[in-house]
Amino acid sequence: MRDAQAINLSWLLRLRWGAVVGQAAIILGAHFGLGMTQRLVPLFATIAVAAASNAALGLWARRERPIRERLLWAVMALDVVLLTVLLDLSGGPFNPFSALYLVHIALAAVVLRAGWTWALTGLAIASFGALFVDHLWFPSEGSEQASAHHHIHDVRMHLEGMWAAFALAAGFIVYFVQRVTRALAAREAELVDARTVAARHEKLTALGTLAAGAAHELSTPLSTIAVAARELERQLTRKGSEAATLEDVQLIRQQVARCRDILTQMTLDAGASQGESMVELAPAALVEEALEGLPGRERVRTELDARTREERELVPAHAFARAIRGVVKNALQASGPGAPVRLGLVREAAGWRLTVEDSGEGMPAEVLARAGEPFFTTKAPGEGMGLGLFLTRAVLEQLGGGLVLRSTPGQGTTVVLTWPAGGLRQSAALPAGTSRVKPGT
Repeated sequence: MRDAQAINLSWLLRLRWGAVVGQAAIILGAHFGLGMTQRLVPLFATIAVAAASNAALGLWARRERPIRERLLWAVMALDVVLLTVLLDLSGGPFNPFSALYLVHIALAAVVLRAGWTWALTGLAIASFGALFVDHLWFPSEGSEQASAHHHIHDVRMHLEGMWAAFALAAGFIVYFVQRVTRALAAREAELVDARTVAARHEKLTALGTLAAGAAHELSTPLSTIAVAARELERQLTRKGSEAATLEDVQLIRQQVARCRDILTQMTLDAGASQGESMVELAPAALVEEALEGLPGRERVRTELDARTREERELVPAHAFARAIRGVVKNALQASGPGAPVRLGLVREAAGWRLTVEDSGEGMPAEVLARAGEPFFTTKAPGEGMGLGLFLTRAVLEQLGGGLVLRSTPGQGTTVVLTWPAGGLRQSAALPAGTSRVKPGT
């Protein structure tokens, strides 16, 4: 996919070719059609410089990538200088086509950042001012402008006011065009985020439907296998069969039970906070519930802000605790035996921030980009389904929060969970089927 600056440059090249043709047509029309004598040789020499630079730029742009923003500014600055030369050769500030400066400024406001745009605006204002110096304030002796200088004293203030109005108009154009551009970019970013969240919730709903359907369809054959395996085990025990055979039958029963547990957990996790009662409790209690009974709990180094035990939040407690537990479990598995995991929970101005840092090997960029996608995992078969981060993000987004992953190969991984103070009390509405209760009710 082409980058934005390359697209801007391609359009700029087309506009410059159009400008070359238009300038040549205007000069010829004024000289031959209107009888206004023009200095054709220097005028067309200036246009030739623009045409040659555009041709060279087009050839260069085909080979060089990426296109730098300073290159676009340099091209636009050259156009401003060339326009100044053309105006200087054809009437200076008296030439009505001096308004074309505003075209360059408006174009820069659209395709360049604020610093570059203001720099080009300053160049355009200075170039327009140079025309006044050469034609109005200090005209060359013997020139047509010098002879006319004595007859335009009464309109001098008007012409100088044109320069001031130009500078003011240029400033307003830059300010408002860039403000509109930033607003449109922010709106586009919001739409992208909204589409991402909607797609994620659609996946979550589809996952819940899939898990519930799988549990329903597989419950009968799994139950049949479990009953048949139990009966087979009893018969083998009565007949005194070999221990290895009994172990195989017991393994079948264990795997059937594990299949049931996986389907049940998928169903619960996929609809983790849908319909779960909202409970007010201290954030520290969420962490304690999440870590309770977790294998490797002794390796977790917790750092809890004092306010984590004082304030109360309205959250889907079990779903939230499972989300935290899943993140910590991943960190313990990534850190290796005996390696510590740091868990920190602090109260910030906007809400709560929970940070989990492991001591593992980190993740390469391609893995980090996909982390959080449903059913994507780098764990060995049987150690995970790749749903933990996906479901954790879904729970946090219901609370108005989010999940951020940071990882550098060889330096471990950091997972940051954030949610606003007050939980769902700050949301406009609760999910369908969600209720609020006090603990103990």
